[in-house]
Amino acid sequence: MEEFKSFKRWIFSVSNENFNERALLLFRFQAVHNMVYRSYLEKIGCRPEKIDKIEEIPFLPISLFRTSEVKTGQWKEEIIFLSSGTTSMTRSRHFIPELDFYHKTCLEIFRMYYDDPSKYVILSLMPSINENPSSSLIQMVNYLANKSGSPDSGFYLGDLQFLRKVINRLQKTGNSRLIIWGITYALLDLAASSEMDLTDCIVIETGGMKGRREELIRREVHEILKKSFQISSIHSEYGMTELHSQTYAKSNGRFQAPPWMKILTREINDPLGINNNSKYGAVNIIDLANFQSCAFIATEDVGIVHNDGMFEIIGRMDYSDVRGCNLLLN
Repeated sequence: MEEFKSFKRWIFSVSNENFNERALLLFRFQAVHNMVYRSYLEKIGCRPEKIDKIEEIPFLPISLFRTSEVKTGQWKEEIIFLSSGTTSMTRSRHFIPELDFYHKTCLEIFRMYYDDPSKYVILSLMPSINENPSSSLIQMVNYLANKSGSPDSGFYLGDLQFLRKVINRLQKTGNSRLIIWGITYALLDLAASSEMDLTDCIVIETGGMKGRREELIRREVHEILKKSFQISSIHSEYGMTELHSQTYAKSNGRFQAPPWMKILTREINDPLGINNNSKYGAVNIIDLANFQSCAFIATEDVGIVHNDGMFEIIGRMDYSDVRGCNLLLN
């Protein structure tokens, strides 16, 4: 569709000033051309022509990515991202028409937070791209590691001892900025194996504990890692299979979304209720980069949106499936 070219052209020029206008434009387009979203809107009695504020937009329950092909228009996908899970679970599917555009989105966001990946060596504690090519997280980290241009960038989940040797060698040369990017339980395994001085490194955790270790809140995880790695802060990455975009927190667990992404909250017990009285609630996400799937998603996460627009993820709703990056191996 010609409209897709238009949406793609303006994604990276979205700003606070034009976000609402473009979000409403995309909503009205998807309300017609996304059959799953259109059916959902009809069932809840929504009339898209009556919507004139982003807070009034109904958000598609994320569970529908597990049961339906959520596509805007008709096209053939290049790859299907699958959510983490076991073989007994029905996993979410995100149909991606252009892997190159997903990579470009990841790169633009990474540059916003950290500069160009060529400035870093990226050491990953998660399964490799060959082990799990359908993971959006692994696709992103593999792409950024390749863009770093360093032969040391790559995946080290299976050999923590070798990873420590690589880190020590790179620290001695002093020529490289290091990012150690890992699933939470794998970072805790590295921390438990021996204390390390990672003062000059960036450590990014990306979630994933269930079924591997005793469940800990993010703050507890960060305190353990900071003490073992002798650093003042742990960074976090927040994303999901159903999105094109990610967001990062450099300290205090507060995430800052890219300009084309906005976090809202809804009443936990009312999926259509706007959270007017409190900024704590179930998380709704607008990701305008999802113009070929659905840009308006009601997640199963619980969070807080602060006055400055930054947000925290507190946990998951009780009825949600057990999901997490720790299950990437399955």
